[in-house]
Amino acid sequence: MLIGLIRHGLTDWNALGKIQGQSDIPLNDEGRRQAEMLGDRLMQESYRWDYCITSNLSRAQETGKIVAGKLGIPLLEPDDRIRERAYGQVEGLTALEREAKWGKDWNLLELGQESDEALQLRGLAFLEDLSAKYPDSNVLIISHGGFLAQLYTALYKDKYTERIGNLSLTILEKKEAEWNALLYNCTRHILQNQP
Repeated sequence: MLIGLIRHGLTDWNALGKIQGQSDIPLNDEGRRQAEMLGDRLMQESYRWDYCITSNLSRAQETGKIVAGKLGIPLLEPDDRIRERAYGQVEGLTALEREAKWGKDWNLLELGQESDEALQLRGLAFLEDLSAKYPDSNVLIISHGGFLAQLYTALYKDKYTERIGNLSLTILEKKEAEWNALLYNCTRHILQNQP
């Protein structure tokens, strides 16, 4: 089994540096263009994808609709376990706004944000259910940067720590109980298409 883990395309809040969390912010035109570029890339690669599943937030759903449409594969029901971390009072704020309000260590305060542990547990539960349900299939998963970063921490500890790029592609292969990374946080399809 292969899974392709993808962060949704760009939104206006991404461009402004605002934390989105579970606020339902749609893709912008650049995010839609990024999804088209990834779809084009996946059509040309040797991996075959059977299904696509997204979080239940619109930016992930729209990204999935574009990519799955390009590949001609079914888009499964959204799964709220792969939605972004809830950031509580921090959602909608930029780094400067967060630091002005709560200081540089705002992330250590209790501001209603979901814990790393809770995020990791729901990510691992999702992977376990997915591999039990589709053991012989290859599935694209459209999710979110904060969620994916915590999923990679749960799977690999501190091996992968770079920021997850919009429309980045990570491919994991399941071998017995292990998920082996074949590709990590790749945005080649976007970099190749920049002016």
